[in-house]
Formats: sequence, structure tokens, C-alpha cells
Amino acid sequence: MLQAREEAIIQTVNRLLADKGFDAMTVDEVAADVGIAKASLYKHFPSKEDLAAAAMVSVMRRAQAFLDGLPAQDSPQDKLRAVVAWTMGLKLAGEMPSLPSQNSSLRATLMAHKDYMDGLMDVSDRLGAWIEAAQANGALNAKLPAIAVLYTLFARACDPVLEFLKIGGQHSDEEIIALVLSTCFDGLSARA
Repeated sequence: MLQAREEAIIQTVNRLLADKGFDAMTVDEVAADVGIAKASLYKHFPSKEDLAAAAMVSVMRRAQAFLDGLPAQDSPQDKLRAVVAWTMGLKLAGEMPSLPSQNSSLRATLMAHKDYMDGLMDVSDRLGAWIEAAQANGALNAKLPAIAVLYTLFARACDPVLEFLKIGGQHSDEEIIALVLSTCFDGLSARA
């Protein structure tokens, strides 16, 4: 029962973080959505930052499971494209938390959270290895620092272009993902 309640809390936090972002989400709102008292919520998670960290651990575990499921025979670039498409799909479905980059209390909580940091390092290391392999085989620009490519790929998970295109109503989610993947991996320059 305790595990089910915590999962319901994390799902609610994840949805609210995707809909409103960290700053606009309130602990009162989380408790009300889950149907528990605020005091009960604090028994599970002592702060708003801890709620966000739990949601991010959940996302990291999903990401690790997704990476584990990618076919081993796929090229590094195909794996990277699949990961970016998956994260954009989560964003379009309202399942990707939106966290501020400048909130120091949240950043400190995330940096101190072992499960989050272990998951982030695992995902980053795997993506980094695929980036370097794709650069070595000529599929990605070898002149770009791998860390810049990694951060660019991570940024697609919170790319406002996805929402702008969705609001425009001219493209399906699949078309939006294909368009942004093309700009990300193929660039904006016309090809001969």
C-alpha cells in the first residue's frame, strides 16, 4: 500500500512538473490530486525538492530501461535518434518533468540524491559512448565536443519547439518528432 501511494504521488508530481514546472507546482496541489493530507505527503517526501527528485529518479529509471531495450546491432547514431525521439514523445505526452535550471535548492537536492545521480551518470555515459562512436564513424561532426552534443540531445527533452508545433495543430506528434529529429541530426543547411 505504501509503495502504491508513493507511486501515485510520483505520477502526480511528474504530471504537474510537466504541466506547470517546478516553481508553479505546490505541495498542496500534489496532496489534493493524490487525495491525501499534506501532512501524509510529508511523511513520504519531506520537501517539494524531494518530490521533484523522486519524479526525476522515476524518469531516469524509465530512460535506463529504454536504453536497455535498444537493439544491440543498431548503429550509435540510430540509438541516439531513438533516445531523442523517445524523450520528445514523453514531452509531447506530458510525461517529461520541466525543471528550472537555476533553482539552487532543487539542484542541490538532485546533486545529493544518489539514485538520481547514478541514473544520470549511467545514461550520460551510455549516450556519450554512442556520441563518440558516431563521431568516429563519421555519422556526427567530430569537431563538436561530445559534451556539447550530449547537452544538445538532453535539451530536446525540454524543447519548447515541440509545444509550439503541437499548439499550431498542423502536425501529429509523430510528425513533430520527425521534424525536430531532422533539425537536430541533419541540421538546417540545405544539402546538395
